[in-house]
Amino acid sequence: MKNHCDELHQLCANLPGYKYPFKDAAFPQNGIYIVFEDREAAHGTDRIVRIGTHTGHNNLKQRLSEHFYTERKDRSIFRKNIGRAFLNKAGDPYLKIWNIDRTVRKNRERYRDKIDIEKEQKIEQQVSKYIRERISFAVLPVNDKGKRLELESKIIGTVSLCEACTASKHWLGLSSPKEKIRNSGLWQEQGLGIPLAAEDMKLLRKSLSK
Repeated sequence: MKNHCDELHQLCANLPGYKYPFKDAAFPQNGIYIVFEDREAAHGTDRIVRIGTHTGHNNLKQRLSEHFYTERKDRSIFRKNIGRAFLNKAGDPYLKIWNIDRTVRKNRERYRDKIDIEKEQKIEQQVSKYIRERISFAVLPVNDKGKRLELESKIIGTVSLCEACTASKHWLGLSSPKEKIRNSGLWQEQGLGIPLAAEDMKLLRKSLSK
């Protein structure tokens, strides 16, 4: 487990890195994005703090834009989780409203009087500042959607189960109201299970060697 996670970190450390703004950057249109965060380290390099991918063909950049550019937390669980951590750390009761999915019409109608648009805009700006200043990423190219989703899940499992991938004491995620985020050291709750197998690592090496 640790060996696979160690190799994964080394492989990703040797990939081109990207930060905001990246709209003019040329990276694969299909793949798995590996997220790093300033001041977080593991395996002698930057620590992986999130793993993600996309479902639509050739829309990796669009998915990443929803995290870095689009200030709508209900289009990005990454943004939503960072906002949750900020609010929970501040002991702000607005956390309950931030959790509401406003893409659902019945929620917008039900909580119309409780949703503070101006406050949410300020939180979104705070999240954007955090992501744009602290977050970077690399891309593992994977064209096939099925294999992409499978590898994404296994990479998440590998990092979440690795005892060497611990969060620093100042990591914002430790203030998350989500126990899985605090315990895993990752900005996500899904896929914290099955790790990469030897054949998966072989596939990644082959893909990156191209």
